[in-house]
Amino acid sequence: MIIDDYARLFRLDGRQALVVGAGNGIGRESALALAAQGAEVIAADVDGAAAADTARLAGGRDYQLDVLDPEAIRAAAADLDEVDILVFTAATNVRKRIVDYTDEDFDRVIGLNLAASFRLIRAFGAPMAERGRGSIIGFSSIRATLVEPGQGVYAATKAGLIQLLRTAAAEFGPSGVRCNAVAPGIVETPLTAQIRADRAWSDAYAQKSALGRWAQPSEIAGAVVFLAGDAASYVTGSCLMVDGGWTAVDGRYTPPA
Repeated sequence: MIIDDYARLFRLDGRQALVVGAGNGIGRESALALAAQGAEVIAADVDGAAAADTARLAGGRDYQLDVLDPEAIRAAAADLDEVDILVFTAATNVRKRIVDYTDEDFDRVIGLNLAASFRLIRAFGAPMAERGRGSIIGFSSIRATLVEPGQGVYAATKAGLIQLLRTAAAEFGPSGVRCNAVAPGIVETPLTAQIRADRAWSDAYAQKSALGRWAQPSEIAGAVVFLAGDAASYVTGSCLMVDGGWTAVDGRYTPPA
C-alpha cells in the first residue's frame, strides 16, 4: 500500500451506517464518530426524539425503531436497503440473583439483548451478503468473560452475542461481510446509573480496572470506527475488549444485589 491508502484506512466516505440505540450513550458517540469519518449515518432508536437529536448532531437522518418488534426490524431492513455498516448497542439489565429472577425478568433481558440482536443480524446481514460487503458490530460486555452475583442473565446474553456474531462471521464471511463484537468495561451511560449512584460501588469498580477509572462513551467509539472500515478488513469473528484493562487484571466487586 502507498501512504495515501493508509491515510484513508479509517475513512468511511460513501458508506451508509445504521446505528441502533443511537439515542444516547455509546450509540450516540458511535454515530458521531462514524459521521466524522465520512459515513452517512442513520440514527435509530425507540425514542424518536433522541434519535432525531443524534441525527442532527451527526448530520444524518433519524429512524424510530423498536427492536422488540420483529416486524419493525423486517420493515427497517426493507426500508434501509443499502446499509454498509450495522452497529447495535441497545441492551438492558435486571440486577438480581438467579433465585430472585422472575420469568418476566428473564424474558425482558433475553428479548432485548439477544433475541433482538439475532433479528438485526439476520435482517441486515442477508442483504449485505447479497451485495458482497458489509460490517456488523454488536456490543457485548466484560460480563461475557467475568461475572459477579446478580449478573447471570445479562452475562449469558453478552456471551451468547459473541458466539452469535462469530457464527455470523463464519456464515457471511465468504460473501464479504465481517461480524465483530465490542466488549466495553465500565462506561458512564444510563445503563450504569444505578452503580454510579452508589459512591462506594462506583469507586470500587473504578479501581478494578488497570486505568483506575470509568470510561466515557466517546472512548468506545474508536473501536466502532476501526471495525467498521478498511482498517479492519481482515478482522472478523473477533471480540475487541475496550475495558481499561479490567479483564487483564481480573477486576471483581461483589455489589449489594
